Amino acid sequence: MNDNPSPESQSFVALVLAADRTGKDPITRHTGAACKAFAPVAGIPMIIRVLDTLAACESINQIILCGPPESLLHHCPELQQRIASDQVTWLANLDSPSRSAERGLSIVPDDTPVLITTADHALLTPAMVQEFLNASRTAAGDAMVGTVTEQAIAAAFPGAKRTIIRLRDGGYRGCNLYAFRSRGRALVRFWQQAEDLRKNPVKLIARVLGFKTVLSYCFGLLTLQQGVAAVSEKSGVAIQVLVLSDACAGIDVDKVADLQLAESLLSQQQR
Repeated sequence: MNDNPSPESQSFVALVLAADRTGKDPITRHTGAACKAFAPVAGIPMIIRVLDTLAACESINQIILCGPPESLLHHCPELQQRIASDQVTWLANLDSPSRSAERGLSIVPDDTPVLITTADHALLTPAMVQEFLNASRTAAGDAMVGTVTEQAIAAAFPGAKRTIIRLRDGGYRGCNLYAFRSRGRALVRFWQQAEDLRKNPVKLIARVLGFKTVLSYCFGLLTLQQGVAAVSEKSGVAIQVLVLSDACAGIDVDKVADLQLAESLLSQQQR
């Protein structure tokens, strides 16, 4: 008898990255919160919103939180309670998102699939997560990346300024949703190499994409499939991009305008 779960039923461990990237984060300064993850969105700290969403997903059986620093946890008693009751496993963050992600992955069994997201995904819903995980289970890749199309963003939020990657076959925006099978975890180490080269753009381009791919992008010739294939070749990881149906999956809270948009959308949902 085979006791191993099928890929279609296997549960995920969720890893949430929750450390500030900078001491001058605009959301932290605007709200006066101890850190970005604790900034209230419609009255609820955004990290609590994310944890509530993940806890409501039947496909997730454990939540690991990397950050904020232990010295700040007392500023969010609700989070402290969840950590104390083992609803959430807390780890100290390291000095970069990729290193924090690698630390979180190190405590998860190698054969367990992992979902990575961020604490500033205040509009994340169980339906978004479930759609992404269901698609990830049947995807051909070892690392899956969630995205929404520029058309979906424009239709849902006309006039809103969002960072879009414009390719020959359309525009796309990332969703801060990543799923990893065992072999896909090498992408996090590749990400770490890219972070280490951020002050050397020539080496960064050569290592991450290659100059031919970058030139294709600059001239408007690069397709999504070609871009993914280039990163897959450079990293040695089979990557698949999954397009999600809800444009809100592409909204994270990085700027004050994002916070205002998120609060407006949540207010409309509550009516």
